Amino acid sequence: MPTSFPMNSGDAVYSYSKNSQIQREVLDGAKEMMKEAIIENLDIKNMLSSSNKFYITDLGCSIGPNTFNSMQHIVQVVKDKYHDNILEFQVFFNDHVNNDFNTLFRSLPVDRSYYASGVPGSFHGRLFPSRSIHFAHSSCAIHWLSKCPKELLDDKSLAWNKGLIHYVGASNVEVVNAYVAQFEKDMEMFFNARAEEIVPGGMMVLLSPFSGYRYLKFFGSTLKDLVNEGMIDESLVDSFNVPVYFPSIEDMTKVVEKNDFFSIEKIELTYPKSKLVDEADAKTLIINLTAVLQKLFINHFGNKITEEIFTRTILKSEEISTWMKINCEKACQLFVALKRK
Repeated sequence: MPTSFPMNSGDAVYSYSKNSQIQREVLDGAKEMMKEAIIENLDIKNMLSSSNKFYITDLGCSIGPNTFNSMQHIVQVVKDKYHDNILEFQVFFNDHVNNDFNTLFRSLPVDRSYYASGVPGSFHGRLFPSRSIHFAHSSCAIHWLSKCPKELLDDKSLAWNKGLIHYVGASNVEVVNAYVAQFEKDMEMFFNARAEEIVPGGMMVLLSPFSGYRYLKFFGSTLKDLVNEGMIDESLVDSFNVPVYFPSIEDMTKVVEKNDFFSIEKIELTYPKSKLVDEADAKTLIINLTAVLQKLFINHFGNKITEEIFTRTILKSEEISTWMKINCEKACQLFVALKRK
């Protein structure tokens, strides 16, 4: 069973609903490309025949508000393309069973142009009946692995990632290879499931950040500080890795071609404008990552140590901002538009 890594729930100070600017910038940066992909590739007249119902899913939706913005954008683009006022849209919001669906549905826009349903479960497996989905969307989600590669935690393995919490910054190529192998296994399950669920001619658009988690090294630095101060044992750090892998164009092309049920209509690395990155707003970036990663850290290190980790890393904001400026850090993301054969 895939491991679940939910975002911070509710609407408190460090909740995902109040701290997801990074993810919003990813969506905003892809809106025009999404529109072009739909206009150029989606043919609902052949897909729907006599029906007027159009089914959309957002895979890994979390708790909003970004998912609502992206779903409304898709609905509006389809409406504008076909000038069809009788089309009815059903959106299925999907995420793991322990996602905060209560906050999600309490936040639903009252003026939305679609019917809404929740579908709990991992997108690495089947979620819908065969040939039932016309458009699948996933943003800032497919880079999450179903589990951490076990080789990273084995001190007898060539891929043991001692002292680090991610492949970013790792000089050992075996560490990267372990992440890649897990990503390929996960995507094989993902695409096999979507191939069953999406109607022929249906579309899937995937968005993934490509460089945002380079800041994980600063969390790793904080953990080293805590080890040196005797607050946590070194073995606790050595047994922890963040299960995210950021696919390249080559990675995505390989898994799509292996599946062979989808054609690649567009795949591109883009460099959208990012206020957070352009202004080297490290504090906001780290708080955003706190909303994403805090529960993962709590599961491993406990509440007290996790609070110390994030508090100390936020205090490094000035150092991180300087690093961003020196390294000319730019926002980068992967856009993939696919069509079911």
